Amino acid sequence: MFTAMRAERMEGLHFFSDQATGLEAIVAIHNTRLGPALGGCRYLAYNSVDDAMADAMRLARGMSYKAALAGLDQGGGKAVILRQPHIADRAALFEAFGRCIESLRGGYITAMDSGTSSADMDCIAQQTAHVTSTTHAGDPSPHTALGVLAGIRSAVRARLGQESLDGVRVTLQGLGNVGYALAQLLQAEGAELLVADLDQGRVRLAEEELGAKPLAPDAVYEAPCDVFAPCGLGGVINQRSITRLRCAVVAGAANNQLVEPALGEQLRMREILYAPDYVINAGGLLHVALTHRGVAAGDIAGRIRNIGSRLDSIFEQSLAQGRSPAEVADRQAEQLLYDEDAL
Repeated sequence: MFTAMRAERMEGLHFFSDQATGLEAIVAIHNTRLGPALGGCRYLAYNSVDDAMADAMRLARGMSYKAALAGLDQGGGKAVILRQPHIADRAALFEAFGRCIESLRGGYITAMDSGTSSADMDCIAQQTAHVTSTTHAGDPSPHTALGVLAGIRSAVRARLGQESLDGVRVTLQGLGNVGYALAQLLQAEGAELLVADLDQGRVRLAEEELGAKPLAPDAVYEAPCDVFAPCGLGGVINQRSITRLRCAVVAGAANNQLVEPALGEQLRMREILYAPDYVINAGGLLHVALTHRGVAAGDIAGRIRNIGSRLDSIFEQSLAQGRSPAEVADRQAEQLLYDEDAL
C-alpha cells in the first residue's frame, strides 16, 4: 500500500467502515500544498478493494493538477464508496459518510461524482459542512461545458487560425449532461455537429433539437472533422484510436483521455492539437469550489471563461518549447504542487 502511495505521491489514504449502514469507503488525499483537498465522491461497484483504492488515488492526483492549473487554493482528493448489492437505507449510508468526512476536520471537501447525486450530497451535508454540489449549489455540468467551449475556442484559434466557431465541424463523443450542454453551446455558436452516444435517445434528441448528424459509436474516430471532443468515458485516445483520428484538434470534457502520457507527444507529431483534459474540463471544479466559498455567480463565470486564456498560454509554450501541450501542463502543475520557489 505504501509503495502505491509513494508512486502517486499521496499524502493520505483513509479507510472507513460503518457496520450499521454497510458503508465501506476510501478517501484519498493527494496534495494539500495549495489548500484543503477537494474532489468528488464515487459510488460504484468495484471488483476489489485494491481496484477502488487505485481508482481513488489516480483520480485524487488528477484533481490536484486540475485545481492547481485552475488557479484554486485547493488540493486534490477523491472518495469512493464501494457499492454493495443490497443497501437498506441510502440516505443513512451517505449521512454516515458525512460523519467520516467531518472526522477529517476540513482536510477533504467532497462533491458529486459518478454514481452520486445532489440528493446524496444533501444527506452528507446533514453531518458536515465540508461538501458541495448540494441541491442548493446546483448541477456543475453546464459550467464544465462552458469551460470546454472556451477551451475549444482557444484550440481552434491556435490550430486553425479562426476566431469564430461558425462552420467548425465538431465530433462529440458522449451526450451525457456535460456533452449535451456543450452541444447546445456549440450549436449556438454556429458549429456543425456530429454526435455519437450509446444511448440512441440522446442522439435522436440532438438530431431533432440541434440539427446534429448521428454517427455510430465506433465511427467517431475516423469521421473527418476540425475538433474531436471526447465527452464520455476516459481512455479513448490509445495506440489504436490515435491512428484513426481525422481531426485537427482534440478538446473535450472527458477525464483521463490519454491512456498513456506518451500519446500527447504522438498527437503533437501528427499535428493534432490536444487540449489537456484537466485544464479544459475544470469549469465544474471551479463552480463547486467557488460556490462553496460563496463567490458570486458572475465572478465564477468569468473564472471559467479564463480557461481559454490558460490554454492560450499552454499552446504558446508548447509551440515555443517543442513539447506537447500535455507535457507543458504537467510541468506547470507540478511546479505549483512541488516546487518551493513557485509560490
